[in-house]
Amino acid sequence: HEREHDREISELAAKHSEEMEKLRAELQEEQRHLVDELRQQMEATHRAEHEQAQLQSQTLHSLELEALRLTLNNMHTSQLELTQSNLRKEKETALMELREMLNDKRAQEVAILQSRHQLEWEKIREQCLKEKEDL
Repeated sequence: HEREHDREISELAAKHSEEMEKLRAELQEEQRHLVDELRQQMEATHRAEHEQAQLQSQTLHSLELEALRLTLNNMHTSQLELTQSNLRKEKETALMELREMLNDKRAQEVAILQSRHQLEWEKIREQCLKEKEDL
């Protein structure tokens, strides 16, 4: 019974580990996708600004465009940091919820196993007492 109990606990731990790895991989892939998307947007914006700056000959316009580019880069950087922070929070929340769910499930299964063990132990004890009485 103890070996079976240990085996079930090991299976639960392995399942928990697999689910955690799957969630990590999904979150990392989503984060990579968002970072790539933001990087492409930043590159597209940068290219557009660069072409526009080349077309303009006046120094004032070039300075204004550079200021806009820096502002846009700062906004994109802030947006990227915010997105990463949100993803990190969502990942932590999801992992905590999964951990709680798995812990609850494990506790239920342990309680069931303990109950079965107790019933079997009492049954064996009663059989022993009956055999003693018969003897």
